[in-house]
Amino acid sequence: MGYIPREALENLKKYSYKGVDKSLTSKYILNPYWTWLVTFWPTWVAPNVITLSGLCMVLLNFTTLLFYDPEYLAEKGGATGPPRWIHFTWAAGLFIYQSFDAIDGKQARRTGMAGPLGEMFDHGCDALNTTLEVILASHALNLGRSWWTVASQIATLANFYLTTWEEYYTGQLYLGVFSGPVEGILIIVSIYLITAIFGPRFWDQNFITLSGLNRYPFIAKNVPYLGLNEAFMVFAGFGLAFNIITSYINVYKSRVSNKKGPLVPLLFLLPLPVSAAIEVFWLSSPSFKRSAIINSPHFVPFLCAWGLQFAHQVSRIILAHLTKQPFPWWDSMWIWSIVGALDANMPFLLNRPPLIQSSPQRMAIFVYTTLAISFLSYARFCTLAINDITEYLGIACFTVRKKDRSGTWVDAAAVNKQQ
Repeated sequence: MGYIPREALENLKKYSYKGVDKSLTSKYILNPYWTWLVTFWPTWVAPNVITLSGLCMVLLNFTTLLFYDPEYLAEKGGATGPPRWIHFTWAAGLFIYQSFDAIDGKQARRTGMAGPLGEMFDHGCDALNTTLEVILASHALNLGRSWWTVASQIATLANFYLTTWEEYYTGQLYLGVFSGPVEGILIIVSIYLITAIFGPRFWDQNFITLSGLNRYPFIAKNVPYLGLNEAFMVFAGFGLAFNIITSYINVYKSRVSNKKGPLVPLLFLLPLPVSAAIEVFWLSSPSFKRSAIINSPHFVPFLCAWGLQFAHQVSRIILAHLTKQPFPWWDSMWIWSIVGALDANMPFLLNRPPLIQSSPQRMAIFVYTTLAISFLSYARFCTLAINDITEYLGIACFTVRKKDRSGTWVDAAAVNKQQ
């Protein structure tokens, strides 16, 4: 132990999972299916193994994308792959991920392994999946290398950040009638299925024409051409605005009921737009319309690095929630992105060429170095945090074992009987 302060570790024993899920889809359709599905897993399988297995399904989907379109051109950019049937596998992989993500908690209760470690591990995998699905879904929507994909990344990360921020200040995970982990994932599954049947070009059709709204002269005259894919992003923006309002209402009620200031939490929403602004500023070099990174094969590695930095950021928030530590408003990985953004924009800021990213080759090296450092930083955090929690609580991460009273690792069932 050493990464997490001793006094913070002691708060783990006060942990009690609190969650609210108002989704009718979950209640009447998915939950009965999840309850049935978990019975197929032997009780010697650790819940975190199920969670990780689900993430591996998404990583497999991501691998097929890189195999068929390594430069992320999408069909609109001239890519000839992946074949349509691959999108069926993306839909299946994401649905399996959602199913496994939902039953890991049920498996934890079946095996007596429920606790704060499972919640942190679950959220960490969800954070990684967020960016991977942005990349996959944007490709399926035929957005490819575009600012629309960047907008999708920001909106998706913002929704995840809001949920994490809300849980930190209310002490419970709140999923409304429409939520990302349930209905949001099912919508993306539907996108993959539609793309598998009709192809990515389907999403380029004019939303106004396809919806029949062009029959109204005012709309036909004043509303610009908007593809189905772009319209989807616009609606997602409205969804984000709604989630911001509902999340703050929940935080406001919680703070007032506990006789605490309701405005302070708003300050800790700032880390997300600040970090997003840094990434956008980096991408806007040499200009917004001629982004060197977006219009290159390095766009996906950049997004992956961004996603890993985000996963590091929100995982630290979850850890702070579990251990009752102050909200982590600063993340050290920002330093690297700030350097990249300032260096790339030196022609704009100082009227001189970049020192590091002075050529396409050096830009590629810097982006891939950012990806490597982001991965290592997040891997280090996960390793240290998991080791501290497992040693302190005496509960294993990937096996169904606990420490007995003598400090020896034994089958969890034996310890559960003693409690």
